[in-house]
Parts: sequence; structure tokens; C-alpha cells
Amino acid sequence: MDQRTAEWIYRTMYAIRVFELKVEELFAAGELPGFVHLYIGQEACAVGVCAHLKPEDYITSTHRGHGHCIAKGGKLDRMMAELYAKSTGYNKGKGGSMHLASTEDGILGANGINAAGMPLAVGAALSAKMQKNGRIAIAFFGDGASNQGTFHESINLAAAFQLPVVFVCENNQFAVGTRISETARIANIADRASAYGIPGKIADGMNALEVYEAAGRCIEKAREGEGPSILELKTWRFRAHFQGEPATYRSKKDEEAWLKKDPLNITLESLAVLNLLTQQKAKEIEGEIQEELAKAVEFARTSPAPQPEEALTDIFA
Repeated sequence: MDQRTAEWIYRTMYAIRVFELKVEELFAAGELPGFVHLYIGQEACAVGVCAHLKPEDYITSTHRGHGHCIAKGGKLDRMMAELYAKSTGYNKGKGGSMHLASTEDGILGANGINAAGMPLAVGAALSAKMQKNGRIAIAFFGDGASNQGTFHESINLAAAFQLPVVFVCENNQFAVGTRISETARIANIADRASAYGIPGKIADGMNALEVYEAAGRCIEKAREGEGPSILELKTWRFRAHFQGEPATYRSKKDEEAWLKKDPLNITLESLAVLNLLTQQKAKEIEGEIQEELAKAVEFARTSPAPQPEEALTDIFA
């Protein structure tokens, strides 16, 4: 890893964190319509993976998709405008938090349906293989999605056709309020890879450098035409499933243990040890992001709402 990549990793992780903290604040104040599922605590997952991607590569996301969008190049102002349901948002204010998409950035969409992004990533990877354009696809999904039929169908097809796709499981231990150990008899979701004849890897989802290294191997394999793999990232969401939900199903002991593994702190300390990021540079980055975020909120607040006559435009199904 070079200094430029190291600074990008910290910049992007910090951008995700403060964006989500601001969303949390604005939602509590009643400024944002709909529901929001915050990515706080999982920043290392999206950033460690997307650090290897090219602008033309694809990702598919989940209901908890703000972090993926930012890591793949999404702009804070257009994202915030979408959350405010304004016409300047990525989906012209019609999609909201769970449907953020930007085809120009290879972001094929967040998705409110569990595991629904996985076949989209397989389709994108199939198109890339048929066109021989060198692109790959990343399918982000949660531990709960691993028990959906869509999970098995998607991975089986990708394996059979040797498609350039990496299935990235962000295992934050709970599907809403159900612990994964109550719905699966295996210790690791990545162990399921063997059933499809593909590699399965596990990494610490709270450590961006470890994610970066593990994802790099999976992505290189996909680019070289060696087919798909499953990358499981053990992580923890620092907030409830969605804002407003009481997370009474998680123990205080578990919460305290995971909160000590803040991915931003781990990354900052690791990069400092490697002489790739100084405290001064980190402060500069944080100041720049805070300024960008303030402008994004102002942009969203002052943007116009969609016009009523636009309700039936951009409808494809």
C-alpha cells in the first residue's frame, strides 16, 4: 500500500462516519423522510474492498448502503439531496436511502429487498465477461441474506460460469434482531463457498488494512478470469438495525467489546505505525471532509423538491 492509497482509505472512512453521524442527527430532528439504516462501525468493509476498484467496476448494495455508495465514489451532496427527497438527488428524490444508485459510478443500487443485489451483481459480471471489458462486480450483502434462496442461486450461477464477481458478506452478527448462530449451523458463512467449488476467505471487518489485503486477492482472482469467491468480513454495526429501533436483543457486554474495535481508530493507528499517515495530515483530511459535508447539507436543504407532474417519469416497471 502506498501513501496515496492510505490517505484515500482514511479520507473515505472518515467521510462515511461523519456523513452517517449527520444523517443520524438530521433524522432525529425530523428533517429526513423514510427510514435510515446507518453504516457506522462497518466503514472498513466498504473502503477496504472499494480501494481496489476502478471507476468502471460495479457494486451492488443493501438497505445499509450509504457507506458503499461513498466508497465507490458517490458525492455527498447528491446523496444527501436524495435522503432529503430532493430533485437534485441521485434518484431525483424518488428513491431515498434504500435505493441510492449512480450508474455513472458503477453503483447499481442499494436495495430494500434482502439479498436482491446479488443477482444484479451476477448479471453485471456476466455482461463484463461477454464483453471482455475487464470489469468486475462486487455484491455486498449481510449475514441474514446468506440464508435466502437468492444467495445460493446467485453464487451457484457465478461459479458455474466462472464470472468475475466477489460476494462480500458483511457479517455484523444480526439479521435485524436475530443472531446468525440461531439460523445457521456453521461458524463462518465463507465456509459455504466449498459447496460451490469456489474459495472462501474471512477477514476482520473492523480492520481496513486486513480487509484491503484479503479483498485484493479475491479481486485479482476475478480480474484474471479465475471466477468468483466469497469474502466474509466479521463486523458490527454501532447502531440499531434502523434508526428508532431499540436494539434490546444485543447484550451490553457484546456492545462494549465491539465498540473498543472502532475501525477509524484502528486504521489511523495502523497507518501511523506504517508511516503512511501523520496526525497532521489526518486533521487536514477531517477538516476538508467536514467542510464538504456542511456544503452537502446546505445543497440538500436548498434544492427543490420533485414536481408532482414528474411522478410518472423514470418508471421502468
